[in-house]
Amino acid sequence: MKPLLTPLALLLSAFYFFYFALVGVYVIFLPKVLVDLGYSPKEVGIIYAAAPFMRFLLPFVFKHFISLTPKVYLGALVVSFLATLLFWGTVDNFWLYLIANLFFGGAMGISLPYVETIALATLSKSHYGKVRLWGSLGFMGIALWLGKVLDVPFEALYYLSAMTGLTMLFGTLLVKYDKTEHAPAHEDASFSLVKYWAFWVSVFLMQVGFGGFYNFFTIYETSHGISLEMTSWMWSFGVICEIVMLYFQGPLLQRNLLKILQFATLVTAVRWLMLYLFPDSVLLTFASQSLHAFSFALYHTAAITYVFSLYTQKKLAQQFFLGIAFGLGGSVGAVLSGQIYGEYLFLIESGITLLAFMVLIIHQKRKEVQV
Repeated sequence: MKPLLTPLALLLSAFYFFYFALVGVYVIFLPKVLVDLGYSPKEVGIIYAAAPFMRFLLPFVFKHFISLTPKVYLGALVVSFLATLLFWGTVDNFWLYLIANLFFGGAMGISLPYVETIALATLSKSHYGKVRLWGSLGFMGIALWLGKVLDVPFEALYYLSAMTGLTMLFGTLLVKYDKTEHAPAHEDASFSLVKYWAFWVSVFLMQVGFGGFYNFFTIYETSHGISLEMTSWMWSFGVICEIVMLYFQGPLLQRNLLKILQFATLVTAVRWLMLYLFPDSVLLTFASQSLHAFSFALYHTAAITYVFSLYTQKKLAQQFFLGIAFGLGGSVGAVLSGQIYGEYLFLIESGITLLAFMVLIIHQKRKEVQV
């Protein structure tokens, strides 16, 4: 346990805690805030496509023009905080709030890949999970707290700014631990998505399938008669299962990472099917949330570890993973879920995730031939 008590591990834990606490506010509570302020489901979908879309565009800029240096990273931390302050004055105007979300998404798309590279370069696979689980604790903590105390929708914006400010503080302290070489932008131009195109298509589809969950799970459950507080507990239960997986997943990650990704993707397809079949069942919704251990915790760690091993351009590879999965996939998923929100939302999401599983099989076959 000693490695977990190093200054670096403690700073990483604090960064993950507050980063994913702010994600919790943004994902769980702000969609309902927007609906309460008169936004339509389609408008919510567009707003929640803005930040992921910026995460998708950024890696292409960094591939050709900019290197992800400490100065760029620190600038992104500041912009993310200032963007949350802009939310206060723009949330009543769709277009202005959309623009603020573009700035927010761009900045967030820089900071996490930078920190993930530090963590993967310095921590073992088992220790990474034990540090990363603090992010899950932050997400769960804010979900439980705001689910209980949030009365005025606008208050969620104050919590978002506070969590982003603390993320900026601990993120700034991490810079001195960055030992990764910063290659010039022209050296990153050799980075190829085409070589492993099936893998990238699969991670994209996986996150498209998450669109309905991230953006409409709270609305979906409360519309079926489940209280906001109970829905917050459902979110938190999923995160508890995620934490357990992060803590104990170390030995699993010594196995075939592609097989793990395939299994986690298939389990996720079953998870969305359960939400479609039993939308008003508290027990079965909790059961579906238990699968978050596989569909997020195990999948995410296996995926970023797999990407880290595939490419020599480590930071850029993590940016592309965040950009294609949570960026393009999240953006398309948000818009699509806003368009198809209704009875068949999670049936369609299940089908999309099953397609991600099949494309991952194609990637395995292609990689075997390349070897």
